[in-house]
Amino acid sequence: MGHVNVQEAHESRSSSMSFALRWKHENPLKILSVVLILLVLSFMLVVLWHGTNIKYVTVVIGGQEKLIKTNEGDLQSLLKTQGIAVGAQDRISKPLDSRLVQGEKVVISHTTPIQVTADGKTEMLYTIGKTISAALNDLNIPVGKEDIVDPAMDSPISDRAAVKIVRVKKVEQIMTESIPFKTITENTAKMLKGKQQIVQPGAEGLVQKKIQMTYEDEVLVSEKPLDETVFQQSMDQIVAVGTLNPVEVLSASSPNVDEVTKDGVTFGVKRILSNVVLTAYASGYDSTGKNAGDPLYGITYTGTHVQQGQTIAVDPKVIPLGWWVYIDGIGFRRAEDIGSGVKGKWIDIYYDSMDYANSFGMKRGAKVYIIGKNKPSAN
Repeated sequence: MGHVNVQEAHESRSSSMSFALRWKHENPLKILSVVLILLVLSFMLVVLWHGTNIKYVTVVIGGQEKLIKTNEGDLQSLLKTQGIAVGAQDRISKPLDSRLVQGEKVVISHTTPIQVTADGKTEMLYTIGKTISAALNDLNIPVGKEDIVDPAMDSPISDRAAVKIVRVKKVEQIMTESIPFKTITENTAKMLKGKQQIVQPGAEGLVQKKIQMTYEDEVLVSEKPLDETVFQQSMDQIVAVGTLNPVEVLSASSPNVDEVTKDGVTFGVKRILSNVVLTAYASGYDSTGKNAGDPLYGITYTGTHVQQGQTIAVDPKVIPLGWWVYIDGIGFRRAEDIGSGVKGKWIDIYYDSMDYANSFGMKRGAKVYIIGKNKPSAN
């Protein structure tokens, strides 16, 4: 193994330390100069570093621009040192943790909360718009030209304003409908009171309509006719309504209602008829449809032979067959026949001459006295 000379090493270290102490003692100004130079260099490095980190940033808030000199490195630190408050829903043009860049512009927009009800839901949204119109546009909420917005679109925004949008949809629809017919009543004395008969049946018409249907939030609120075309007119229904008072059926037991004297004969009457219609007929074909020589020619409904001055045709519901009547201006006659056209207060008087019967015509307003089964005799 090698041998180390301890004495030599010790002597070498002592010599070095002695030299340093002697140099320090002999050169104090040089040491001070070196220290000062190092301090100046350090200060210059700090100043240089600080100078290169300073930047100018423009901050825009509510449309107002502010130029800020800062040495902050990120946006969040800048806002904090400047005392600029930013809400959770406010909009910033760059992330808070992003680095600041010399000369850049940062835009901060404060939002206003509004409650929007539309399309079946209600939401609290945040907008930078200053009017309802601007807010809806900012929030990308479409509004149709027919939609209803409350408050109005030009209304200013207020904090937590409630905005309601009603979706309005107008649809044109073609519809075919029936046209109901009208019922017209016509009075007739040929039918008993209380009876009705359809003379002309009614018929429905047909119309095509163009209608504008208006919906608000999918609910139909109105129908507006735009146009219509009638393809078929309706036809009125005509109903005949009877006005003829029912006549009480007479019988032999019916009491006399009056006593009159006609042609020197006084007799009791069971009923007096006013406004009776008088016509005349004969045995010929024109009246009965039979010719001389035909079976039952000249035979009445009751089986008697027709006699001028006695036989008349009546409505048995008004004048019982076999009863005598007195007709003002005509005289006593007996109800022995009927006729298809003799209804109600109507009497057909028999004459032997067809020419006379035809010339008799129709006489209205006669008064007739219903007597009974026996012909009155002179006093």
